[in-house]
Amino acid sequence: MKVNVKKHTMMYPAPAVVVSAYDEDGNADACTLAFAAMCSHHPPAVMIAINSTLKRKTLKSILHSNEFCLAFPSVEHMAEVDYLGIESGYNDDKLAKVNFHHHKALNVNAPVIEEFKVSLECKVMHIAEVGSHTQVTGEIVNVQAEESVLNGRDKIDFELLDALAYDDISHSYYKTGDRLSSAFKPGLEFRK
Repeated sequence: MKVNVKKHTMMYPAPAVVVSAYDEDGNADACTLAFAAMCSHHPPAVMIAINSTLKRKTLKSILHSNEFCLAFPSVEHMAEVDYLGIESGYNDDKLAKVNFHHHKALNVNAPVIEEFKVSLECKVMHIAEVGSHTQVTGEIVNVQAEESVLNGRDKIDFELLDALAYDDISHSYYKTGDRLSSAFKPGLEFRK
């Protein structure tokens, strides 16, 4: 039997992602986000949302530059990812504090954090205010990935990435599980 529970923002599984941008003075900043999703294949695009009711330096930087990078951290960087989410860029140079290095992206004016194995370079396509958050849609113009997370066909392997997941209900981080099956195959039995 299903029961009603308190309504809450939720999406399972939710990646713990880090967005980075340069501020007006060219300084790199980054913050951890719980709100991120794919939103288009053509052109390839992602959607992020940053709380605009709070003072968010990274949001201000994205709105200034109209460009950002979105990184998918591995489990090994959980503490650093958590810090990037709980500290304000107005208070500290967060990337220096966690000893992260960055370089300018190839196709956008945004910092790529070197410690993260996969980063998307994005140009802002659309901005909308959605309740407490500013929703930013970014067209993916380039993907950078370490060779260590690529399979034999030069595609990103989710298991090799060991991506960090986040649960907004329990405010907990998770390690993702084992591969169960290839997609688009298990459901074929119902087409018979």
